[in-house]
Amino acid sequence: MYEYFKGILTKITAKYIVVEVGGLGYILHVANPYAYSDQLSQELQIYVHQVVREDAELLYAFATEEEKRLFLNLISVSGIGPVSALAIIAADDNAGLVQAIEQKNISYLTKFPKIGKKTAQQMLLDLEGKVGTIENASPRQEAQSTNENQALEEAMEAMLALGYKAAELKKIKKFFEGTSDTAENYIKSALKMLMK
Repeated sequence: MYEYFKGILTKITAKYIVVEVGGLGYILHVANPYAYSDQLSQELQIYVHQVVREDAELLYAFATEEEKRLFLNLISVSGIGPVSALAIIAADDNAGLVQAIEQKNISYLTKFPKIGKKTAQQMLLDLEGKVGTIENASPRQEAQSTNENQALEEAMEAMLALGYKAAELKKIKKFFEGTSDTAENYIKSALKMLMK
């Protein structure tokens, strides 16, 4: 089992990043790959969790220990897998998640992809009292100048990878047309809109 990797960020895709450690390139699945854009070709330390399945061994990565702890709490809930947990973390609204759990707000929880009423109820049972100390844990970065169309396309591709439906994203994409921002900020804004 791994605690963290320290290596060079060599690649960013819509679904994962690649970090080279000791000459090996590790595919690390993260909540928002474009949040790491300003660290490309630089050394970083990233916390990891390995998931071993019958057909694959996958590594999930997190900017902070708190984000990793939230992920582990989420995947401990029956019905929430690693991809759904990443989608919840990608919303970057841990305060809203904590509040929803404390207030037993099922309608808020069912706004996440692949989270139905039954799974939301299970989240309330399993996570009550466990997530109250977790703060927003995603790395904060300054907006960068990026090709706006490319950034928006990358953001929509990452949202699809998190499990959101193309029909939902089409409406969101129209809202952002003509704007200029980074893929990371588009994702954050889109997730906030979808959570309303």
